[in-house]
Amino acid sequence: MEGQQKIQQMQFLEQNLQAILMQKQTLQMELNENISALKEIEKSEDTIYKVIGQLMISVPKDRTIEDLKNKEKLNSTRLKALEKQEEALQNQVQSLREDVMNSSNNN
Repeated sequence: MEGQQKIQQMQFLEQNLQAILMQKQTLQMELNENISALKEIEKSEDTIYKVIGQLMISVPKDRTIEDLKNKEKLNSTRLKALEKQEEALQNQVQSLREDVMNSSNNN
């Protein structure tokens, strides 16, 4: 029964790992969009507009740049935290996988 519990635990950890990978992918896309927007805004001489609900309003360029940089820092920090969680889960899954393989080889 212990081997079955390890397999179930491994499957649970793999599901968590999948969820983290999806979160990482979403964050990475947001980060790339922020970086792209930041580059465009910094080289733009025109008025900057922001869509809020169904409205488009002009916003100060420097404030928008600051907001995007803060968002970039936040997303980078969150991404690093997810990468640490991913690594920890991968190590747990690998350890359980080895335990299951060793116990099946011993039987």
